[in-house]
Amino acid sequence: MPLQQGSARMRQRTVLLVGIAVLLAALVLAVVLASLLTHGRHEGSPEMLKWKDRGTTKNLKEVILGRCYNYITAQHPELGDKDCQKIWESLKDAFIYKNPCNITPEDYQPLMELASHPIPCNKSLFWSKTGDLVHRYTKSNQNFLTLEDTLLGYMADRISWCGDPSAPGINYESCPKRSECESNPGSVFWKMASKMFAEAACGVVQVMLNGSVEAGAFKSSSIFGSIEIFNLDPDKVSEVHIWLMQDIGGPQSESCSGHSIQRLISILEERNFKIICEDNYRPVQLLQCVNNPDHTDCRLCTNST
Repeated sequence: MPLQQGSARMRQRTVLLVGIAVLLAALVLAVVLASLLTHGRHEGSPEMLKWKDRGTTKNLKEVILGRCYNYITAQHPELGDKDCQKIWESLKDAFIYKNPCNITPEDYQPLMELASHPIPCNKSLFWSKTGDLVHRYTKSNQNFLTLEDTLLGYMADRISWCGDPSAPGINYESCPKRSECESNPGSVFWKMASKMFAEAACGVVQVMLNGSVEAGAFKSSSIFGSIEIFNLDPDKVSEVHIWLMQDIGGPQSESCSGHSIQRLISILEERNFKIICEDNYRPVQLLQCVNNPDHTDCRLCTNST
């Protein structure tokens, strides 16, 4: 009997040890799997990160549809055949449920095709570092169009969007800046739209630059400097007019003879464009003078004795 009892206890102890070993192995496996899953989510699911830019604009669908319908009905009825619902769906499909750092031009190609429309010759107006002024000008002068005055640019101006691999597929908290990852939804969209806008330009084109920027009016890394000027077609564009605007009463950092402008002119000349540069193009300067009517730069004439 004592021998049988000892054997039974030995078996119980063995079973207990085996059970403990199995439990420990299961715990270790669970920890390893959890670590792998967590690592995978951080690697493949950027929604786990806090990006530096603002999140997707609230009510994005309603904003896009509202702007689209307003553009094709109230502003440009000649574009009434555009399908705003399809345009919204193509924009949504370009980024929803996707890693916001892995957006490609192909994602936006259907949108570009649906929303594109002809740009009349002599009306294309490009800009850099003059956003507020140039859009005040095109609102007051219908003879010119910036990218933001096209259907694509009008819909997307000053709003943001990015995806999230997990439900609901859209990140409303934060989106990546270009400095965090270049292939983010906003950067890829504006690069494609800018390229298409430049390719459509014909006749005389204008560019408004800021002569009060200390670092120089023309910057090679800007959208205009890196994309738009290289997609202008010398066979379609006859001249490029540079309007170098300085702030009223502000610093006059550069004129048409300045270093960065001469670099821009050299790039354009190499591409066989004719160039005219004008300091403080008067029609735009008069618009600046609305807010500075008493400044000496805003005098329409001077008394001569």
